[in-house]
Amino acid sequence: MNDHPVIARIHLNPHSREVQRDLRDATQMHRTVMRTVPDGLGHAPRRQAGLLYRLDQSETSSTLLVQATRLDLERLPAGYGTAQVKSLAPMFTALRKGLAVRYRIVVNPAKRERLSPQEKNKQGKIVALSGAEADQWWLRRAAGAGLQLHVLTSTSLEPVRPRRPQAPSMRHSLLRYDGTATVTDPDALTEALLTGIGRGKPYGAGLLSLAPASTA
Repeated sequence: MNDHPVIARIHLNPHSREVQRDLRDATQMHRTVMRTVPDGLGHAPRRQAGLLYRLDQSETSSTLLVQATRLDLERLPAGYGTAQVKSLAPMFTALRKGLAVRYRIVVNPAKRERLSPQEKNKQGKIVALSGAEADQWWLRRAAGAGLQLHVLTSTSLEPVRPRRPQAPSMRHSLLRYDGTATVTDPDALTEALLTGIGRGKPYGAGLLSLAPASTA
């Protein structure tokens, strides 16, 4: 991916029927977000567009963050929300070893069950992690992504159950992590920022946001 992505911060309109529908249905939210990237990207359009997104909600508002190499927000439903778009090029330029940052990410911590030797030809079930196991998962993933974590605060989010006709429903357990960290490997961090971290990317997981840490 040669182009630096842009990020759109979309303040969702709570009175929009499409917004209300998407907040209830993760599959519909995914479809709406996918409308913002170009057509004709082949069999893996989300990956080709570098599309990642996250829903940040408070008691009074919902904000959708969408990151991709190219975005066309005119393709969102009319009245969906108000958006600000900015290039992420300055952030990538600023990355250096030793840089102190604040971060936020929603992740789907999971592991594959180990099977007995008799079941070696089968794949183990994906199991969601929680509590200390999930924290350790994020510590390992962050280290691999070029971040040494100093503070991690977890918030449990509503699980996502994509609605897929004629297919079993898969439950994605989501956690949001906020905290501070130091950049240890700018190249690994750049890759993680571009491609996301962990499972569940089509359903709002994996988008890592960074900001300079306060020096006060």
